[in-house]
Amino acid sequence: MKKYIVTLTAFAALSVGMVGQAFASSIHTVEKGETLWSISQQENVSIQELQAWNNLDSSVIYPSQALKVEEVSTSKTHIVVSGDTLFSIAQKYNLSVDGLMNSNQLTSDLIHPGDELVLEGTKVAVAGVSTTSPASSKVSNTASTPATTESTTQEMTVTATAYTAYCEGCSGVTSTGIDLISNPNQKVIAVDPTVIPLGSRVWVEGYGEAIAGDIGGAIKGNKIDVFIPSTQDALNWGSKTVTIKVLN
Repeated sequence: MKKYIVTLTAFAALSVGMVGQAFASSIHTVEKGETLWSISQQENVSIQELQAWNNLDSSVIYPSQALKVEEVSTSKTHIVVSGDTLFSIAQKYNLSVDGLMNSNQLTSDLIHPGDELVLEGTKVAVAGVSTTSPASSKVSNTASTPATTESTTQEMTVTATAYTAYCEGCSGVTSTGIDLISNPNQKVIAVDPTVIPLGSRVWVEGYGEAIAGDIGGAIKGNKIDVFIPSTQDALNWGSKTVTIKVLN
């Protein structure tokens, strides 16, 4: 994979109430054998975001094609995307998790794709609408729109354990045919298909968005197994209680 950063020059808008912003775009050069799905998993973004950012009418892509895989504004808010956690966002902007929680009046570290987080100032509610109380005197009149609108069909609390493809007797291929050895960056969970249908997109707290692409003899009821490439990282995950959202 070839990856490089392209910086667009900040521009000044002539319309009253609008300000120029600079954007940093991360570009992915398509390699032979890659699909829009595999790139979305590798970059922790959705297929819909990739299509919107690159004006794609379908999922067809070609080798050597340059795809925009991230677009981050220099404004003082952050739109949560699949795979984001409060910790990763805090690290990205050199902030503390406690500071982010206080600024956004969060009572837990649970966030969802499409959420808008304030990086400066405090988020306040006015007449049922979330607005930002800025730390400086500059106020942006540009509304932030999530890149995608997720439709949650089911939300539940489950016990989550972890597994890896590198174990004695493991083929590395899931029950739905995903080769985890060849595609170690794919986020896949094993589920009880009577609870979560195979093929569903599922957001998992602390793990991100994954595909329900495997089953297991011990995975029954409200229990899932998250795929983690590293054996040590899988052991470190252990067993924990998390919230999940079935997105489709």
